[in-house]
Amino acid sequence: MAARRVLVLGGTAEAAEAARLLDGDSGFAPVVSLAGATRNPRPTAGAARVGGFGGAAGLAAYLRRARVDLLLDATHPYAARIARHAAEAGAAAGVPTVHLHRPPWRPAPGDDWREAADAAGAALLLRDSDLPDGAAALLAIGRKGLAPFAAAARLRLVARSIEPPEDAPFLAESVLARGPFARDGEIAFLRARAIRLVVAKNSGGTGSRAKIDAARTLGLPVVLLRRPPPPEGEVVATAAEAVARLRALAGQGGAVRGSAG
Repeated sequence: MAARRVLVLGGTAEAAEAARLLDGDSGFAPVVSLAGATRNPRPTAGAARVGGFGGAAGLAAYLRRARVDLLLDATHPYAARIARHAAEAGAAAGVPTVHLHRPPWRPAPGDDWREAADAAGAALLLRDSDLPDGAAALLAIGRKGLAPFAAAARLRLVARSIEPPEDAPFLAESVLARGPFARDGEIAFLRARAIRLVVAKNSGGTGSRAKIDAARTLGLPVVLLRRPPPPEGEVVATAAEAVARLRALAGQGGAVRGSAG
């Protein structure tokens, strides 16, 4: 039987792991699609495609044109629009779709976590916090959407991202770095800059959790941007679950070659 064509909407560690598992199975021919937001993405198993599709209609047209059999949305939990487009495109093209949506982090006893609806809400929390003027806060939410934090410019705002931030001349420092990071390294990073508060997305998973663990160790408050709701449709939590479900949809049995168990 010909290998099933699987389009993986990627850009996350889970997408890379799913692609690796799929690429190790002769029953699948994965193509990993990257939006192109990062100029130098990490290599991934399977074929690669870079660039957008033109919304749900464009993605549906691609699914038909490329004769895609299965669609795996393994994008970032905050990529709500892309997840919605995936669901709509899969339905329009008649392509079974699975969403890999990793669970959010949960606070532990003693954590000082505050949730904000969006970046603007987080900026107001910083502006009105009891931190003294000039105290340092880390913005670890990516390079986009930082403009609202101009409202909290009384603080020393340090942003960390893979590529230079957009529309943020008020930043005291911009640190370019690519994770994953280790907890001890994050503790050293926060201490070196005297960070008093961390702003992050509740991304879940392990790849970006170290800063949360470091903040917990140092007793720092964390402001988390509210997570979008899970996408509609079939949702799984891990790469292994996603591949198992794709195998079931493809009508295959047995274990995926190269998987841990």
